[in-house]
Amino acid sequence: MKIYVNGIETLIENNALDAVLAQLGYQDVTIATAINGDFVPLSQRKNCRMQDSDKLEILAPMQGG
Repeated sequence: MKIYVNGIETLIENNALDAVLAQLGYQDVTIATAINGDFVPLSQRKNCRMQDSDKLEILAPMQGG
């Protein structure tokens, strides 16, 4: 299935959001996620399913000052 991750077309093997994040190397990283502009909390990632052409945004916290 094809989705867009931070604007980049990406082929995924599984449509579960937690599996997609693991495929992309984010399984042990603190991140925020949104699908098509809607925030998906950590507690809902296992049950959240991606669909073809969905837009996944992955945001990592940044230290600043």
